[in-house]
Amino acid sequence: MQKILLFVDKVSTWVGHAFSFFIVALTLHVAWEVFSRYALDNPRAWAFDVMIMFYGTLFMMAGAYTLAQNGHVRGDVLYGFFRPRTQAALDLALYIVFFIPGVVALTYAGYFYAADSWRIDEHSNITYEGPPVYPFKTVIPLAGAFLLVQGIVEIVRCIICLKEGDWPSRQADVAEVDVEKLKEELNVKDEDIQKLDQYVVKQETH
Repeated sequence: MQKILLFVDKVSTWVGHAFSFFIVALTLHVAWEVFSRYALDNPRAWAFDVMIMFYGTLFMMAGAYTLAQNGHVRGDVLYGFFRPRTQAALDLALYIVFFIPGVVALTYAGYFYAADSWRIDEHSNITYEGPPVYPFKTVIPLAGAFLLVQGIVEIVRCIICLKEGDWPSRQADVAEVDVEKLKEELNVKDEDIQKLDQYVVKQETH
């Protein structure tokens, strides 16, 4: 079971990494549009539509990845003090009552939303030369499906935690910097840091 859970984590992580390159495309697109508008005096009417689609795609397709990394916002002020079983019970209730119905509705409605867009060859009506919208709308059910599968994995983790009393491991990606390990690798001692702090303070006072 753990291998299956970690496999889904890996898939969600891979999808998140793949679509993260949209931020690069978005940055280049915006930079070129600014240059084209002010340096070449040749603005493109459809540029704003493309910006929305790039950002929307990035935002939606990062949902499963963020859930796999346990990175969504929660009230950690109270949640962090709970025992693992209490956390799991709370998460399980929220997944069943809110998450699953909402994501199922998103995926179901998004499918027909995208299908209608393809059927009518929908283009953006914000500008007279708006780009096609149907590829962007296809992302809605696709992102919903990935998020739903990852959500089921999280529900299984909650059940395992309720049985065993501790959270099962998950696929790790970007972690916070381990300061102690970093100091060990760089052979830096606390005394060296204190001396540096004192030197900085002296320089600021002079």
